[in-house]
Amino acid sequence: MNKLLKKEFGLTAAPITYFFLLFAVMTMIPGYPILVGGFFVCMGVFYTFQFARESNDILYTALLPCKKRDVVKAKVLFTVFIQMASWLLSALLTAVRLTALRQAPVYAQNAMMNANFAYLGWLLLIFALFNTVFLGGFFRTAYQLGKPFLLYTAAAMGLIGIAEALHHVPGWEGLNSQTEGFGLQLIVLAAGAVIYAAATVGSCRRAEGRFEKLDL
Repeated sequence: MNKLLKKEFGLTAAPITYFFLLFAVMTMIPGYPILVGGFFVCMGVFYTFQFARESNDILYTALLPCKKRDVVKAKVLFTVFIQMASWLLSALLTAVRLTALRQAPVYAQNAMMNANFAYLGWLLLIFALFNTVFLGGFFRTAYQLGKPFLLYTAAAMGLIGIAEALHHVPGWEGLNSQTEGFGLQLIVLAAGAVIYAAATVGSCRRAEGRFEKLDL
C-alpha cells in the first residue's frame, strides 16, 4: 500500500494538481464566493485522474502484484490528502481573517460569505460531494471522466448557491458573522466533518466493490 501511495504522489499525480492547492488562497478574497476555491482544488484532482487515464495508469497499476481494492484506496487517499492540505491552508487563512483582519472594512461589510467556522464546514461538504459524485462515478468504469465531473460541477455550484443564500435568511445571519454566532457556525463545521468522513469512507467502499467487478 505504501508503494502505491508513493506512486500516486510521485508518478501519477499531475503537477497542476499541486499548483491548484493555491486556490485555497481565495479564502482571502472579499466580495467573492470563496467556496469556489474548494471546487477548483477538486478540479486539480480531476486533472490527475485525467492524466492517469491517458497514461493507462489504472490498467498498469491493476497488473501489479497488489489487490484491486488497494488501487482504489490509494487514489482515494491521494484525493483526501490534497483536500485536507487545501482545507488546512484555508483554515489558517480563516484564522487570520477572524483575528488580525476581523475589523478590516472589506471583510466587515462583505455581502458574500465570510471566512469563518461555517465556511470551513461548507468547504468539507464541497469535498464530500466530489468524493461521492466524481470518485463514485469514475470507478463505475475506471475510464469515463466527463459525466461524473459534470454532475459534480452541477452539484457543487448548487451547494455554493445555497451556502451563499442561507446567511441572508432572517435568523441565519450568524452564519456569516466574524464576531458572533459561533455556536451555529460550529454546528455547520461539525456536520461538515461528519458528512465528509462518512461520504468518503462510503464512496471508497462502493468504488472498491465496483472496481473488483470490472474487467479491465
